[in-house]
Amino acid sequence: MQADGYADRVAALHMIEPRAERPRAINAIRFAKARAATGEAWIQGLQERRPPNVVIIALANKMARIFEKQPACLVGLEACGSSHYWAREIAALGHEVRLIPPAYVKPFVKRGKTDAADAEAISEAVTRKTMRFVPIKSAEQQAAAMVLKTRGLLVRQQTQAINALRAHLSELGIIAAIGTAKVAGLIDIVRDASDARLPKAARFALTAIADQIKAVIEQIDKFEREIVAGAKRDEDMRRLATIPGVGPITAASIKALVPDPGGFKSGRHFAAWLGLTPRSHSSGGKERLGGISKMGNPELRSLLVLGASSVLRRVRGNDKAPKWLSALLARRPYKVAGVALANKMARVIWALLTKGGTYRGLEPVNGVASA
Repeated sequence: MQADGYADRVAALHMIEPRAERPRAINAIRFAKARAATGEAWIQGLQERRPPNVVIIALANKMARIFEKQPACLVGLEACGSSHYWAREIAALGHEVRLIPPAYVKPFVKRGKTDAADAEAISEAVTRKTMRFVPIKSAEQQAAAMVLKTRGLLVRQQTQAINALRAHLSELGIIAAIGTAKVAGLIDIVRDASDARLPKAARFALTAIADQIKAVIEQIDKFEREIVAGAKRDEDMRRLATIPGVGPITAASIKALVPDPGGFKSGRHFAAWLGLTPRSHSSGGKERLGGISKMGNPELRSLLVLGASSVLRRVRGNDKAPKWLSALLARRPYKVAGVALANKMARVIWALLTKGGTYRGLEPVNGVASA
């Protein structure tokens, strides 16, 4: 974000005239430094045997008007902030809309970084037969993702406030055991006016942090109750929760952030999209595999790895644990086994969402905590 408050939203639109008898026309639009409500967009018109034409228009009040006048055509946008909204608005006017990941547009930029060059690159990328597109999310799916992202923000704020409280009190020789539950003892010390270990100024400052921690914890509990209630109402989330290591938060995240699981050819493709498969760097017929690629959504990957870790913690020394899990832990490091189990969980999730049914694998290990 620049100092002037502008947000550089990268979006482009690509249109192909439907009539075959006319030269193929391509119009590319790129939002340039658009404000939240109003701004400017670059419209680049390209046509065979004609030079490109660049025009600047007002974004908010003319974008819909432009597409109302256009015949049904193909529209491509580079996936970015507000791109799902514009995709829904333009699709409602009868156009076919495709969202392209920015990383897949970059190779088509010939040289330099300009709005016109980006628009031309999207014009090329959107017509490729092997191009992968982003499914368009509905307003309800975006709203569900907002609930999860807001909870994540509150959790980060809680961690920051707790770390600040611990750090300040440690300077005065006051410490507590590791864990969020142990912070309550520190808060009691801050609010105890008779405790002479805290100077007056320190108590004044730390009381504000203690109040913030309490308020954030209450908000997190409120969000988690709402997420759990929504998971109980949704059939897909209830089926996902039957998988060991998958709880309401993970199920809700999958439901909100993966709008079209059928778009993946197999469970392996879904796991690869989440970044849970090895990164390939092969050449000359020699296969080289590195660590996991860590591509895709980091929140989903973290939730699956955490859920897998909760399963593995109950496997050690448990005679009732699945034998294949015990054998995996015996021959591989703990974290490697956790990622491998998360990969398996991702494949099971894809199978349940695309083929229906519930998890019919081995009995879950007793005491497994699910996120």
